[in-house]
Amino acid sequence: MAATNSLRLREILVSIVLVATVAGVVLGIWELIVWKFELPKALLPTPKQCWDAAVLEKLPLFRATLSTGFAAIAGLLVSVVIGYSMAVIFSQSRGLRLALFPYVILLQTVPIVAIAPLLIIWSGYTFRTVVIVTAIVCLFPIVNSVTGGLLSTKQDTNDLFRLYGAGRWKRLLHLQIPSSVNHLMLGIKTSSGLAVIGAIVAEFFVGNGTTYDGLGTLMTGWTALVKTDALVSAVFASALLGVLMFGSVHLISTVCLRRWTQVATGSG
Repeated sequence: MAATNSLRLREILVSIVLVATVAGVVLGIWELIVWKFELPKALLPTPKQCWDAAVLEKLPLFRATLSTGFAAIAGLLVSVVIGYSMAVIFSQSRGLRLALFPYVILLQTVPIVAIAPLLIIWSGYTFRTVVIVTAIVCLFPIVNSVTGGLLSTKQDTNDLFRLYGAGRWKRLLHLQIPSSVNHLMLGIKTSSGLAVIGAIVAEFFVGNGTTYDGLGTLMTGWTALVKTDALVSAVFASALLGVLMFGSVHLISTVCLRRWTQVATGSG
């Protein structure tokens, strides 16, 4: 046990060192490009200028990150509830799965920038609209992953449940749903990054007609003012938000739901 923990700690430290090394190389190349080609600040600021802009705009940047984070989390949770419910229905009815699943795929293929203006007309320039757009973006990975998980139970296990007279709902509650937890978490991990993207895209539209301040709203305003350094800092804030959401989901998966995710991984 101690050896395993030591090995895991060593892997984490190596990973941190490698990530920091890559970040240092990228920042160095970035600084070199700006210096070599004498690029103006409006076109490409230096990393230090972006950091200074982030410090200067720290309050609006922090508030906007919180607003976008709340919208992303709310949209992700809505998509989990709706997506899991749809997946359960699809797993119990092949006819409904064949009839409705193409429309779930359609939500994934239609550009969200084409849907957002319609949702603003129907829902208004509100936080609710940002959540709806985010939920639409996140829905397909969850429905697809959970449906696959609910249908992936082994045939011999299904036969054992039937042998003991377990009906459809008992098999669902005691076999299919526990087996789908790992697939659910994989779907949420995929959707966690999409949630930030969906929230920011929605804010590009919603922020034009309301006092709602998210990262997308700040990006739109700073683009108009050609504040490239502040704009880059907002991009980094959105990337950090996506990493935090993914990391939080991974932590929940490995700690809180370890019993189900480990069993699913080991049985695969």
